[in-house]
Amino acid sequence: MGVLRVLSHHGDDRIVWDRSAAEQGDLDAQAAIREAERIFAEQRMRGATAVKVAPDRPAERIERFDPAAEEIVMIPRVVGG
Repeated sequence: MGVLRVLSHHGDDRIVWDRSAAEQGDLDAQAAIREAERIFAEQRMRGATAVKVAPDRPAERIERFDPAAEEIVMIPRVVGG
């Protein structure tokens, strides 16, 4: 299972997918991956930073969506002033 978390001032939204089911041809699982990839690209275009996290491993900044990731966190650009 993978999850894309998009942080915002409302909390965080989650998109969950099952990579194994998608590889076996499950259309809903494939659609969930496509939706997560679409949201990832949209957030990156808005300036968000993407970080792949996994237990017992340091967080890794990523530039491309990774459907094999356990968890990806999208951190929005912070505007100061």
